[in-house]
Amino acid sequence: MNYLNASHVLPDELLREVQKYAAGENLYIPKKEEKKKWGEGSGAREYYRQRNEEIREAYDRKVSIDELAEQYGLSIESIKKILYRKER
Repeated sequence: MNYLNASHVLPDELLREVQKYAAGENLYIPKKEEKKKWGEGSGAREYYRQRNEEIREAYDRKVSIDELAEQYGLSIESIKKILYRKER
């Protein structure tokens, strides 16, 4: 990793302000980018969205909550949360 001298990069006023808080310390300044929501990078968010939709569709086809819990390895309470959540 290459280090830059802050006095070569930051305006004097900003440099003096940073020195008040972290003079002589190494700082990491992250890139400015939007933070991804949970599971977006790994695909988990889409996986669970699709699984939950399958559960709702099965319930609409009259598959019981007990059967859905057994089939998906979830508790009855978890199945109810998926079914009764307002998102659809």
